Amino acid sequence: MKAEKRSAPAGIPPLARYLAIRLGVTALLMLGVTLVTFILTNLVPADPVQAALGEQAAANPEIVAQFRENAGLDKPLPVQYFTYLGHLFQGDLGTSTQTRTSVATELGKAFPATIELAVGAILISAIIGIGLGLWAALRQRTFIDQIIRVVSLIGLSVPAFWMALLVYFIFFFQLKLFPGSGRLDPAAIAPPHVTGLYTVDSLLAGQWATFGDAVYHLVLPASVLALYTIGLLTRFSRSAILEVLDADYVRGARAKGLTGRTVVLKYVLRGALVPIITVLGIAFGSLLSGTVLVEKVYSWHGLGEYAFSSATKLDLPAIMGVGLVVGIVYISLNFIVDIAYGFIDPRVRAA
Repeated sequence: MKAEKRSAPAGIPPLARYLAIRLGVTALLMLGVTLVTFILTNLVPADPVQAALGEQAAANPEIVAQFRENAGLDKPLPVQYFTYLGHLFQGDLGTSTQTRTSVATELGKAFPATIELAVGAILISAIIGIGLGLWAALRQRTFIDQIIRVVSLIGLSVPAFWMALLVYFIFFFQLKLFPGSGRLDPAAIAPPHVTGLYTVDSLLAGQWATFGDAVYHLVLPASVLALYTIGLLTRFSRSAILEVLDADYVRGARAKGLTGRTVVLKYVLRGALVPIITVLGIAFGSLLSGTVLVEKVYSWHGLGEYAFSSATKLDLPAIMGVGLVVGIVYISLNFIVDIAYGFIDPRVRAA
């Protein structure tokens, strides 16, 4: 007897089921991020009360007791966590102990600047890194391949802070080709606030001069930040594309007489996209959390600079806010990558 072919279960489509599972996992991970952020912040050995009040006020037991009561620090840690979680669900990230302003408000000003810098860097990285990786793979074991591999190794090896200072010295101080600090020229007026990204907001407002100025200021810091990611993507793209080039379906496409460009664009690149997208997601998250030195050099008032300032002043609500934002960004990026997997590779959503 012939074996009966197993039919697909009726009901939810595979892609919808795949997305629902990923969404549930994402929600649990975000809850875990809040717990880990809270625990790690409370394990800091220094006393946040003394950092907030100063030495003179912290020497007065009555003031310290009143501060702990107002901040809820006199309650058990489980109670503090659930109180913190309740505030989070209301969009309240707490109040900075240094500036006495809402942490959410301060992050709302700093986060768009870092997003703009990271997006610029990841676009530069993706275009150059994947392009060089493809070129090296198609010219395997040639002089071009060796040169590209050496260049990518340099990109991976050079420290970002040293490159930031070098690029600043050459292109701003010596050649004066690009501005050296800030997101806009001091005489320029920021566009009407919509997203907080000057490039996007200026486009929405139709302010082309402001858009050009914002891009002009973005070039140096974004290029420096992209250097490491370019090296990473070049080497990884080369390896992923080389694996696909030896696949049977690529040989079959060539045997059909398809042009080299068609084979590369429709078969090779699509087959290598899944691992490349993974690296892109991880790299983008790393860019968001690794902008401290670049932001300091170029006076780019973003999340990295805010995190550094909060850590040096032991501003626990601000530190927790930064940790929470970075964690949520990483998880959100993984969710977006999972969605991309489902659309690019049917085998993933059918699993």
